[in-house]
Amino acid sequence: MNAQTNSLSSQGAPREWRRFHFPRDFVRWGALLGVLVFLAWTTEYLGIPLERFVTMWPKLFGVFTNRYYPPDINYVLDHDYLASVVDTIQMAYLGMLFGVLAAIPLAWFAAFNMSPNRFVIYPAGRFVLMCARAVHETIWTILFVTILGFGMLAGVLALTVFCIGFAGKLFAEEIEAIDPGPVEAMRATGANQIQVMLYGVWPQVRVAFTGIAIYTWDVAFRAATVVGFFGAGGMGWYLKRNVYQIESERVAAILLSIIALVMVSEIVSAWARARVAKAK
Repeated sequence: MNAQTNSLSSQGAPREWRRFHFPRDFVRWGALLGVLVFLAWTTEYLGIPLERFVTMWPKLFGVFTNRYYPPDINYVLDHDYLASVVDTIQMAYLGMLFGVLAAIPLAWFAAFNMSPNRFVIYPAGRFVLMCARAVHETIWTILFVTILGFGMLAGVLALTVFCIGFAGKLFAEEIEAIDPGPVEAMRATGANQIQVMLYGVWPQVRVAFTGIAIYTWDVAFRAATVVGFFGAGGMGWYLKRNVYQIESERVAAILLSIIALVMVSEIVSAWARARVAKAK
């Protein structure tokens, strides 16, 4: 068996030796060396103690075993906390729904090949999506809490803006990647912009839009567990209160509940995306 394998390998294609090509290989290896040098300089400039990465693991293990164990599971089974879980789910759902509905027309405006006006509407649509995406959802939460006060409304609006930036960019890219043939055929027959979008573009992006909407819900739910920490209510408010009160066992239980809910959301989203992919 070994002799046969050796004979087959010897009969295979001979090794291909390549010489150093200047300046292509010089630029490639020089760029790699530059990145490594910049990384080393940045680490030294910021004063990052790399040796702490070795010593932190026993300390991290001690924190989890001494302060956060055992988690207070009964706390997360309380009626008030379970109600906050429902509030978080509702906040994520409303933020995703409003964000996706607003992102669809904005994606139409921000798609270069389908924008009604490439000189005014296109840059305006891109600018709105860029602004919504450039600011983190926690910053939006702080801004809306400052304006509207604490509560779910600030969280819903923050997640809405976040979903507009997240889904709008993906929607616009899907529209720009469509087959232009059906669109040009409809325009040749005299169809207007709305008819072209409904009958020429929408059939091509329907499945992709559905998958993006499902993924947006998944991301919005994860963000909803965080924005509550900054005043939007829900599970995040309980997490913030117990962190400030140094209730480590309760904090551990809340973190475990968040992880469990995110895992359930991930499983449901993966199942829904698989069903959408089969529908293609």
